[in-house]
Amino acid sequence: YAVVMGWTADTFFHALFLGLPKPEEASAFVTSLSTGSSVFLGQLLSLVLTAVVVSAGVRGGIEKLAKWSMPMLFGLIVILSIWAATLPGAWAGYKEFLLDWNLDELFNPKTIRLAFGQAFFSLSLGIGIMVAYASYSNKKSQLPKEALVISGMDTIVGILAGMVTFPIVMTFLGQGEIQKSFVQTLFISLPTGLNSLGLTGQIVAVLFFGLAFIAALTSAVSLLEVPVSSLIDRFGWNRNQAVIFSTSLIFLIGIPAALSDKILEDMDTYTKLFLQLGGFLICILMGWFSTRKYDEDLAGCNSKIGVRRYLKFMLRWVSPIAIGVGLYVSVFDLVKPAIT
Repeated sequence: YAVVMGWTADTFFHALFLGLPKPEEASAFVTSLSTGSSVFLGQLLSLVLTAVVVSAGVRGGIEKLAKWSMPMLFGLIVILSIWAATLPGAWAGYKEFLLDWNLDELFNPKTIRLAFGQAFFSLSLGIGIMVAYASYSNKKSQLPKEALVISGMDTIVGILAGMVTFPIVMTFLGQGEIQKSFVQTLFISLPTGLNSLGLTGQIVAVLFFGLAFIAALTSAVSLLEVPVSSLIDRFGWNRNQAVIFSTSLIFLIGIPAALSDKILEDMDTYTKLFLQLGGFLICILMGWFSTRKYDEDLAGCNSKIGVRRYLKFMLRWVSPIAIGVGLYVSVFDLVKPAIT
């Protein structure tokens, strides 16, 4: 995650000081982002900024950052989606990627794996982030209602992002580019598309990638908060010690991903698989082995008894089965090429 954040920061500075690449320069531009010493500098910068925010605590760092950055990013995405709708390839982008209802894909193992991976990664499920943040919430907070708002807004932002990216891809690059690497497509389609607007496009690119980096930073701090809070609670470390140790370890683990796009993609694939496994184990733990504690927590979460019963039923009988099936299909899709 820090590696891709580094790419985002690099694109921001490139747009700010050097301008945007032309369509014929797109491949060379992405290569410059993903190779060389700038990758390590971007990774290190991302982790250092993340560590600074987490060191300030949840309310003093994370909450202050999210309060002003996220509404600005959302507003900018809305503006960009309106602009993208005016492009010549807008309808083709919508039709090809957003409105192409192919029911056969519901039974495609790769589609199921990617869908589960996206859901668990985007909502940070299966890794303890929601649990960590919920532990800081006000006792009067209605967690079921907040969960619906979070998942709903996440879906809306995802659709808006598609309404920005896909029209630009179809207008300036064609369908083939999106099939190569979706992560890199963001760093090809948006900069080259905005290049057609001249100075206006450059300004928009600076704002977009600057705020995108800040949005990524808010996600990164939530990722870092989990091991930091665990070290504090388990071993009694102070926050700065836990932050320095966790950040240093994460930087070392991320070096292979910084050196190789292939390793980066593999780490992304298997990380999402382990997120599903974590979600499955959480359901089993909370639904079957910590039922008394779970009932006490539900009773104190300011929700109606009907909602609490529904949540418990889903946690015990629906979620484990659904996640288990998704996990099985995901593993099968990954090992199938090796078997055949």
